[in-house]
Amino acid sequence: MKTDIKNRVDIERIVNLFYEKVRKDASIGFFFTEIAQTNWEKHLPIMYQFWENIVFSTGTYEGNPMIKHREISQLRPITMDHFQHWIHLFNETVNELFQGEKAELIKQRAQSIATVMQIKLINQ
Repeated sequence: MKTDIKNRVDIERIVNLFYEKVRKDASIGFFFTEIAQTNWEKHLPIMYQFWENIVFSTGTYEGNPMIKHREISQLRPITMDHFQHWIHLFNETVNELFQGEKAELIKQRAQSIATVMQIKLINQ
């Protein structure tokens, strides 16, 4: 039986599995492997902090994700389809691992973040 997201370790499980999927994904993987040439050792801890803050309001994340997404979108436009696929993979990952209030919260927040980013990137 699945449990709800309880702590940083659970966040790390989500982030790690999600990015395993993303790296292999034909629709959006190239943003990370080719366009951004992601340094995973640096990127993953930032994502742990980001999502831990989203779910548990830790206040430990101090970045601005729009900056990097804007830079990437200038090199190769990030479309609504890309965002929708990202959401699909993210929700699929959360659903594989967890269920409960925090699991629903992280999926809702991911959708909200994707929507705001889409609007900002389209209107840049």
